[in-house]
Amino acid sequence: MIDLRLLREDPDTVRASQRARGESESVVDDLLRADEDRRAAVQRFETLRAEQKQLGKQMPRASGDEKTALLQRTKELSAEVKAAEAAAGEAEQRLRRAQMAIPNVVEQGAPAGGEDDYVVLREVGAKPAIDNPRDHLELGEALRAIDMERGAKVSGSRFYFLTGVGALLQLGLFQLALAQAVEYGFTPAITPALVKPESMEGTGFLGAHASEVYRLEADDLFLVGTSEVPLAAYHSDEILQLDSPMRYAGWSSCFRREAGSYGKDTRGIIRVHQFDKVEMFSYCRPEEAHAEHLRLLAWEEEMLAKVEVPYRVIDVAAGDLGSSAARKYDCEAWVPSQGRYREVTSTSNCTTFQGRRLNVRYRDENGKPQTAATLNGTLATTRWLVPILENHQQPDGSVRVPKALQPYVGGRDVLEPRR
Repeated sequence: MIDLRLLREDPDTVRASQRARGESESVVDDLLRADEDRRAAVQRFETLRAEQKQLGKQMPRASGDEKTALLQRTKELSAEVKAAEAAAGEAEQRLRRAQMAIPNVVEQGAPAGGEDDYVVLREVGAKPAIDNPRDHLELGEALRAIDMERGAKVSGSRFYFLTGVGALLQLGLFQLALAQAVEYGFTPAITPALVKPESMEGTGFLGAHASEVYRLEADDLFLVGTSEVPLAAYHSDEILQLDSPMRYAGWSSCFRREAGSYGKDTRGIIRVHQFDKVEMFSYCRPEEAHAEHLRLLAWEEEMLAKVEVPYRVIDVAAGDLGSSAARKYDCEAWVPSQGRYREVTSTSNCTTFQGRRLNVRYRDENGKPQTAATLNGTLATTRWLVPILENHQQPDGSVRVPKALQPYVGGRDVLEPRR
């Protein structure tokens, strides 16, 4: 949730952020009123409580009519204090609801607009010249690497099996990603796939995108769509030592309902209900967040270079950021069968939005607790198999293996179709 000090001191910045996202500015005024109401309610409670304490001190010295009056006022005051305390509690809840309704304030410089208003920052690598390119599923089935038919038989649509070299390629890709993460000081982590509601809400995934999340009602737990969720909640209600960024690389299975995607990307493994991912996650001081964001992007690009696929980097528009992000960069890999780029990584600067919800803090130079900033970024996912297979395909249906992945497939430099 956003910083109330920013709201009070510069509400126009929050309004401008809402406009950039294409969302209502009225929620800003709602939050301002809720903040004023809560402060007034708390002040009334504290004033009455102070009077109550003062009467308590006067009582032992009072006698006669004075004591009778004090007793009467004490009785009246007790009811007023109780009512004022309840009103302050209700005002606090209204404030929290109003605060939770506003997404993160967009970072200055992010493009305004919606999904199609991104800005291309750069294109990297030469697109391969392939006549009549096969798509990843045709290639994967010939290699016996991807089995969608049996995935659907066992679990339903948008499920699959990775078998043989498909499984080896994914495991190799993730080991490569973790090795790079460790090289740059990340702590590797295998995270829980199920989290409590407060963890999901704290990271901002129960707002506009709640329909994407699987919930186990009997246990009141949620299946995560990214290890960002458990990693963000990992240090909830803690005070961290943040002399430098604290970084984790989480390996997890991820689950998404893909609500509203009927008819989109129904072929292959681009849009599925379950996949695996290695996710970078960083805690840092707010003033370091912008530079840390660019570092996460650079590490994503380093991984894409290792698997030798052409890609582009886009600056995502404000209306397509999601509630927690103040700025987001995507890397999109070239997919020859579609003749277009498709997203394979995303890195977001969430500033103090998640840290405030999850109560993650650090001590500043004066020893005073301050809210930590959080950032996340994809280092590898199952979807990467799509551009890897398609960009390295050969006319006979075989697939060249990027040099960095060859040790994970038995040293082979080419994967041959299995007849």
